[in-house]
Amino acid sequence: MRCAKKKRMKTRTTVSLFGAGIAMALLAACGGGDNKETATTGIKEHLTFNEDIAPIIFANCSPCHHTDQVGHIDLMTYRQVKEKAQSILFVTKSRKMPPWPADPHYVEFAGQKVLSNEQIAMLEQWVKDGCPEGDAAKAPAPPVFAKGSMLGVPDLQLKVQPIFLKGDGKDRFLMVKVPWDIARDTFIHAIEFVPGNTKVVHHVNGDMIQYNEGMKKDVNEGEHVADLINDPTVLKVYEKMKLPNDDGTYPTLTRSVVNYLPGVIAQVYPEGIGGYHIKRKGAFLFNDIHYGGYEKDVWDSSYINIFFSPAPPKRPVKEFQLGTLGVSPIEPALVIQPNEVKTFVTRYTVPEDISILTVNPHMHLLGQTFKAYALQPNGDTIRLISIPKWDFNWQYFYTFKKMLHVPKGSTIVAEGLFDNTRNNPYNPFNPPRVVAEREGSMRTTDEMFQFIITYLPYQPGDENISLETKK
Repeated sequence: MRCAKKKRMKTRTTVSLFGAGIAMALLAACGGGDNKETATTGIKEHLTFNEDIAPIIFANCSPCHHTDQVGHIDLMTYRQVKEKAQSILFVTKSRKMPPWPADPHYVEFAGQKVLSNEQIAMLEQWVKDGCPEGDAAKAPAPPVFAKGSMLGVPDLQLKVQPIFLKGDGKDRFLMVKVPWDIARDTFIHAIEFVPGNTKVVHHVNGDMIQYNEGMKKDVNEGEHVADLINDPTVLKVYEKMKLPNDDGTYPTLTRSVVNYLPGVIAQVYPEGIGGYHIKRKGAFLFNDIHYGGYEKDVWDSSYINIFFSPAPPKRPVKEFQLGTLGVSPIEPALVIQPNEVKTFVTRYTVPEDISILTVNPHMHLLGQTFKAYALQPNGDTIRLISIPKWDFNWQYFYTFKKMLHVPKGSTIVAEGLFDNTRNNPYNPFNPPRVVAEREGSMRTTDEMFQFIITYLPYQPGDENISLETKK
């Protein structure tokens, strides 16, 4: 249960680099400056795109800002960057872009995209000087991205049945089956969900069903899409989708193998960590695809990229979550009265030594701040994550640079601040109403407070294993 979408928001345009909040910046031209030396120590006087700015853009902007990715515009060439230079400067100085809600001073994560003050000063000076291109011979090669993937060329691609979405502004929560029938059993290292229409796909939670040999003749039979609002009886949906074995028993289901949120890159751990055994026949079951309300009729044609592994995973990852639908209660109960700003806490004491790989905080529209840490039995504190300004549009899976050892008996604490006043511009109700957790409802107008942890049982030396793999 990872996320939900706000009806009142302007669908995904609110997360675009060039949203309404910087409309004025779009009107500004990339004007010439007086080329004076910058006051920032260490920055050379004459900056060019090819030598100085391109490396910043290619590393921090281009991964999302290229064709078919979530950024909606391309930032891959000098002309593209120059055209949007004033806007790029605006959103980087205001720290709107690159989007990285977590506080890098509290914890640094693998793959984080946070510009330094020096890099922002370089962008500012370059724009002021008229966006000089520089010597073409010194231009770095632009990054190469596999078409339709942030990870590379997949070994197998499974297409989701095209889904029609009526432009009535309503949220939709669908259950979708995506079957496969391959030549033989094998192993998976990574699974990547790619949204067909990034303007409407908000989040995806996916499980994996596998059929033992001879137990399922046709994995394609049955319905492939069900509306969870109109048909909320899960077992009936399973039957309509023909998910049971041919004899009526149920196959093996592995939870939470593929997930998607805006801007998220699929989790890839070092070889031997994570991954799955995949049988010849099976299906991915998206127990929840959330489509945000949209004003026009649209189609979505999403797909799944599968990356095989030559060997089985030595250490399959595990997961638990605090808070909503999790292993620990929220204190007090998650009910936020009108005109109230309130902090909630959830705690869980780990029964064994664990090595944390990835964390995923989750709240809805009333969320303001999120902080999590572990209190060790000796009284020391292990920092996990701090998000000083919650952004509903960007909810990442944050992977540590190295595995984080949390000793047995440590208490993991998550603290969340919620604002149900008129001062919260994202409040879905005006005037404010009572907003609460409602049995795990993923509707944006309800609330959730979760802290999801991906981990391994601890082994000596885990804390020295780097998780900074190339995506």
